[in-house]
Amino acid sequence: MNVQIVIDSTSDITPQMAKAMGNVHIMPLTVSFGNEHFQDGIDITPETFYTRLVHDSNVPTTTQPLPGYVMELVSRLSKETDQILILTLSQKLSGTYQSALYTKKTLESPSCRIEVLDTQLTTLGHGLRAVRASDMAKEGANLDQILEELRKPHNYLAGVMYFDTLKYLARGGRIGKAQSLLGAMLSFKPIITVQDGEVSPVTRVRSHQAGMDYLYNYAASRKNIRYLGVEHANTPEVAESLIDRLGSIFPKEKIIRSRIGPVIGTSIGPNAVCVVAWADA
Repeated sequence: MNVQIVIDSTSDITPQMAKAMGNVHIMPLTVSFGNEHFQDGIDITPETFYTRLVHDSNVPTTTQPLPGYVMELVSRLSKETDQILILTLSQKLSGTYQSALYTKKTLESPSCRIEVLDTQLTTLGHGLRAVRASDMAKEGANLDQILEELRKPHNYLAGVMYFDTLKYLARGGRIGKAQSLLGAMLSFKPIITVQDGEVSPVTRVRSHQAGMDYLYNYAASRKNIRYLGVEHANTPEVAESLIDRLGSIFPKEKIIRSRIGPVIGTSIGPNAVCVVAWADA
């Protein structure tokens, strides 16, 4: 039986994308404004979230997927397949990985093998691991072959993200090595990535246009691109303009489009744009 893939919602794999792939399933994290709790990608839209993020007096908080939800999902899948791969965001950013390990320990049986992989990433760079795993599973690859592919560090590059401000990242305590950019954030726009599982600085630019140029050049410098993705927080017109430019280096119709969801949005704030590229060399 084909491998089934479970991935958390910070991957920005939307329910629609997962349904289209057919063998990818999402475990949503939770974002809360005070006593109001929403499942990422299910109970609150990005439009509503980013409006509240800017105007609500409550600072949003996030929590890992509900244990009961994950248990029920994996338990159901274990009756349909004998191989399950659970992909989680970096354990340096969330307790989701440990929760997934507990699920594996509880539900794994001789009739269904369960493996858990910390991709050491988040957002769509994390999500492309599910896309690659899905494609391989459809081609007949088994769990070991998929894990071998996903663990090859030279087979992928983490995305780069343009920020308007780092204040949300600093407020949430997940700024990591990008702390070094804080002193200049009023006069510069930061570009960050995730490296070794934590937020890391790449560079800083003086304007929004310079930021979009950097994202374009990042993708244009990659060779043998297998997957290319663009996502945004709340500026679809900016993302589409960048996609139009990227169409000169990669088939536009194959560029994966997504939104940066509410859980990661609590840290990145509005107006962020991200480009991710999976290159085979």
